[in-house]
Amino acid sequence: LRLLDEVRLVQRSVRCIVAAEFQLRVFTARITGFGGVFFRSPDPTAVAAWYSDKLSLTVADWVGAALQNDGDGPPHTAWSPFQADTDYFKPHRGEFMINFAVDELNGFLASLERKGVEILGRQEMEGMGSFAWIVDPDGTKIEFWQPEKS
Repeated sequence: LRLLDEVRLVQRSVRCIVAAEFQLRVFTARITGFGGVFFRSPDPTAVAAWYSDKLSLTVADWVGAALQNDGDGPPHTAWSPFQADTDYFKPHRGEFMINFAVDELNGFLASLERKGVEILGRQEMEGMGSFAWIVDPDGTKIEFWQPEKS
């Protein structure tokens, strides 16, 4: 009888361990990055052409771009809700802002200026890197970020 009790105790322990391992697997699933940025536009074809011309995105027939990570990309992707009354998106009044990581901000901005794109501002943030902003034809604020080199 004692041996049978010990076997049952071991069986119960094994069931608990299996259940705990299953729960751990379920709860360790996580988001690994952004799958895309999607937004409304009064003229998607025209704004896609602007992004292609001004920002050199390779726009596909489906009027979008697939950005591949070549290993030289940013060290992380940020996700951050802002207060509804934030001034950070100004002059844009929309609900979102796009941030693109760039490998060399000064050169990138120089190419934008040659294409007639107005640079709204620039900022250095210690520990983060360099930032600059423009507005697309729909009025959406775009932030460019050159991560600080480690």
